[in-house]
Amino acid sequence: MAKIYTRTGDQGKTGLIGGTRVSKGALQVECYGTLDELNAHLGLLICQLETTISRPMPILVRIQKHLFDMGAILALDPAKADKFNLPVVTSTDITTLELEIDEMNFHLPKMTHFILPGGHHVVAQAHIVRAVCRRAERLCVGYISQVKSSENSFVTKTYPIIIQYLNRLSDYFFVLSRYIGYLLNIRENKWVPES
Repeated sequence: MAKIYTRTGDQGKTGLIGGTRVSKGALQVECYGTLDELNAHLGLLICQLETTISRPMPILVRIQKHLFDMGAILALDPAKADKFNLPVVTSTDITTLELEIDEMNFHLPKMTHFILPGGHHVVAQAHIVRAVCRRAERLCVGYISQVKSSENSFVTKTYPIIIQYLNRLSDYFFVLSRYIGYLLNIRENKWVPES
């Protein structure tokens, strides 16, 4: 049986898909590492939802797969992208998120205030997922702006859709947090500034 540890990262370097070695502190690594963190938080949310609501939400597992796909793309050395055929998210995937947002929003009261995370542990977990998603988006915007000047067609074709997907996904998770509260009959904690 192969060992899980390789010792190749002991000097603070990691290998991209394609073999290029980079610092583990590189913004590119931070991007796909944060997508991995987001996926782990989403996995916990899925487990919590399975025990609190009786409604299956298969889109969440689909989102996990998309996060893995995007992580693989971001872990790829852009200069070697033509040697690999990785799955990519598409505009159809973004439209699916928008339709899901609209469907959940249909059941929710109009928002009149900012909402404080909490009220129920599953609602709070959905907000954690949303916040990590926003961080992933910010990191990816920073990394992609560094690489965008590239003439690489893989970069110009695939990177912008990742930003769009993450932007819509964070909106989705925000609405999902509200929708979970609605399903569990949990009152929203409104943020009302003290005068």
